[in-house]
Amino acid sequence: MKQILAILLAVLLLLLPGCGAEAAADPEAAQRGYRYVNSMDTLIELTAYGAKRDAALDAAAAEVERLNALLSIGLEDSEVSRVNREGSAGLSADTAYLVRRALEIYDSTGGAFDPTVYPLMALWGFPSGEHHVPTAAEMGETLPRIGADRLDFDAETGTLTLAEGQAIDLGGIAKGYTSQRIMDIYREYGVTSGLVSLGGNVQCLGAKPDGSAWRIGVRNPDTETGGIVAIVAVKDKAVISSGGYERFFVEDGVTYEHIMDPKTGYPVQNELAQVTVVTADGTLGDGLSTALYIMGLEKASDYWRAHSGDFDAVFTLRDGSVYITAGLEDCASPVEGYSGQWSVVSDR
Repeated sequence: MKQILAILLAVLLLLLPGCGAEAAADPEAAQRGYRYVNSMDTLIELTAYGAKRDAALDAAAAEVERLNALLSIGLEDSEVSRVNREGSAGLSADTAYLVRRALEIYDSTGGAFDPTVYPLMALWGFPSGEHHVPTAAEMGETLPRIGADRLDFDAETGTLTLAEGQAIDLGGIAKGYTSQRIMDIYREYGVTSGLVSLGGNVQCLGAKPDGSAWRIGVRNPDTETGGIVAIVAVKDKAVISSGGYERFFVEDGVTYEHIMDPKTGYPVQNELAQVTVVTADGTLGDGLSTALYIMGLEKASDYWRAHSGDFDAVFTLRDGSVYITAGLEDCASPVEGYSGQWSVVSDR
């Protein structure tokens, strides 16, 4: 149901006028095409305009399925599963590229984003749905396996070797990479205006056909209130959100979210309810949305100040307040009726 609501919201936002623009008739409405693909554990909506839209959408849908078959940890014959099973393997170009990017983001974020966190996820029961709060002994056995610095990756040959007891999961950047590839495919087919929505990941190509910006809603992480808290108007950008509200369980009155702090081995517990990253690089945005969520507001703001040329962000706190980085001042706004605190993170 969540996936269907997310898709309906994305469709609604396609019809909204651009940032500061009046609503206008869509001059290419007759050339708008859609595809829906159920893959990567979500319902994916593909939108493209132009004469070759159908061919572009078919190719994009095929690319989604191809990448899912390579990267899904839930498929026994995927490349990622084979690496985890065998401990070492030569990787295809796509998987090798993602491992390299994962290691770059791991280094850049001081280990906040870690592709080797899967044993912790399994320990807590998130992949299987058999949720479990680990004992101290179980945590002591599993936590030493975590750490991408223990991976041995030969970038020239594409060979990845895991340390004893390790397993990788590239799901933290796979959707962002997929959206990036879809933009490439759109361009190959001459599409100049298009969009893809993969759950909490949205990436757009160019502007809307009328020249205005795409208006992307930032979801309200309060599952009881629902709706959206902000709108970001963008062109040629990815808008990618992460939050613990997506998957969690409650035991003895305590809520445990699915995003793990790789340093402690426990689900993240800080003031952030959601992080939304806005960037031209979908792969980077996917990884950073998780890493910044783990860091918390202060460290995430410091990280943005050090890398402000690469991305901007919307931080939604558990108390309902919203912080946006300075680069979004002209194109991000609260929704009508929002009554919480709206603040700007300065660049100094």
